[in-house]
Amino acid sequence: MSAVLVAGDGLARCAWVGDDDEYRRYHDEEWGRPLLDGRALFEKVCLEGFQAGLSWITILRKRPAFREAFHGFDVDAVAAMGDEDVERLLGNADIIRHRGKIASAIKNARITQELGTDGLSELIWSFAPDAGPRPETLQQVPGTTPESVALSKALRSRGYGFVGPTTMYALMQSAGLVDDHVVGCHRAQ
Repeated sequence: MSAVLVAGDGLARCAWVGDDDEYRRYHDEEWGRPLLDGRALFEKVCLEGFQAGLSWITILRKRPAFREAFHGFDVDAVAAMGDEDVERLLGNADIIRHRGKIASAIKNARITQELGTDGLSELIWSFAPDAGPRPETLQQVPGTTPESVALSKALRSRGYGFVGPTTMYALMQSAGLVDDHVVGCHRAQ
């Protein structure tokens, strides 16, 4: 499989984007761009947790519904959610209906309240690795790194859930801690 794919608009992109308009928009506008805002990082932590075991495009397509269901990922509003909210969300077919993931998002919000959104941002970014060589193939993009393992351990030690090393590496890619746009992609720096 080629590392890049040239779309109908003539732009070469990382081949994982395929021919999906939402993936193209996400790739071009979000993926790999440094994200420092703590509220937005909290949202990414939650969404990456919901993604575990599923495809990211599923989460992207459901993101508007997630934002509505989780009060725009306002940390205080999510932290205030309780058992009745969990039951209500389990009936919401527009999101991923997984009791553990829903409960984890609420628990993660409560932990983030204590840490503060700025604190969450500082914690996550403290694990940003030094820039390495740009991958030339999709096979050179790792699933985990020592930094994602360490970030996972740091978050788990504080009580966060659904923050495994693979999930945290996906967060690092999405939030721009690493830039895995492959050689030849128009977004490669």
